[in-house]
Order: sequence, then structure tokens, then C-alpha cells
Amino acid sequence: MARQSIVRRRVVRVSAGWRKLATVAAGGLAVAVAYHVVLGKNGIIAYQHKRGETQSLDRQMKTLARENEQLQGHVDRLQSDPNAIEHQAREELHYTRPGEVIYTLPASSATPKPAGH
Repeated sequence: MARQSIVRRRVVRVSAGWRKLATVAAGGLAVAVAYHVVLGKNGIIAYQHKRGETQSLDRQMKTLARENEQLQGHVDRLQSDPNAIEHQAREELHYTRPGEVIYTLPASSATPKPAGH
């Protein structure tokens, strides 16, 4: 009978140790999962960063689409409107009509000259 009680106490003690070990292991697993969810390769922080990049790229894409529409309109005008062609030639190539005179002004310097010099 005494021997059964010693065995029973040891079984209780061993099972209590296993319970503590299982609790520590479950806690460690929970911490590891939480770390992975927040800081992991595809965690919340990475998700927020990627979401910000996506929004930035969407804005950039809309800006480029607007610019593309403007350029396409300009190309269409150059292909069909003689006045647009003339205007472009006069602007870029400095073409003039007979009797016209073009005045060009010197570019202003961006840096101010030092005082006393």
C-alpha cells in the first residue's frame, strides 16, 4: 500500500511537471506567433508599408495617366491643326514670319552677386 502511494505521488509530480512544461511551451509558441504576425516578413508592419507604397504608386499612376492624356491631345492637335503646328515651330525652332523680329532677354542669374563686388 505504501508503495502504491509513493508511485501515485511520483505520477502526480511528473504530470504536474509536464503541465508546467506544456504551459511554458504554449506561451512560447504564442509569443513566436505574435512576433511573426507583427514583425514577420508578411506581418502587420510590412502590410502597412506595402499599403503605403500601393497608395503612392496609385497616385503616381493617375498623374502619369493625366499627363499621357494631355500629351495625346497635343499630338492630336499637331497632327490635325495647322495653327498648332505653326505655334510649335515658332516656340521651339524660333521661326518667324517675314517682317517679324524676335527679342530674347538674357536669363536672370539664380544666385545673387555678393555685396561690394
